This record gives sequence, C-alpha cells and structure tokens, in this order.
Amino acid sequence: MHELLPLLKQLWLVWFLVLFLGIVFWAFRPGAKRRFEANAMIPLNDDPSPARNNR
Repeated sequence: MHELLPLLKQLWLVWFLVLFLGIVFWAFRPGAKRRFEANAMIPLNDDPSPARNNR
C-alpha cells in the first residue's frame, strides 16, 4: 500500500485525461446524435393532457 499511493499521486493527470476522453467519446459517438436531439426537443413538445394541480 505504501508503494501504491505515491504512484497514484503521480498518475492523477493520466487518470483525469482518460476520464475526460471517455466522456468526450461518449458524447460524440455516432449513435448519440439522434438521442440527444430527441432529448433536446422534450421541452418544446406539446403535452396532450393539461397539467393537474394536486393540492
């Protein structure tokens, strides 16, 4: 354990770079565009039923 901690402290930048690149790949993968566009349109879609106030 005493040998592992200094190694992890030295490699923290590598860990964050791998995490960042993974998130970028997830966001810009080819199949994500259609899903993200559909999610972006959710606030603009008309709700077929009026909202009810349950007070």
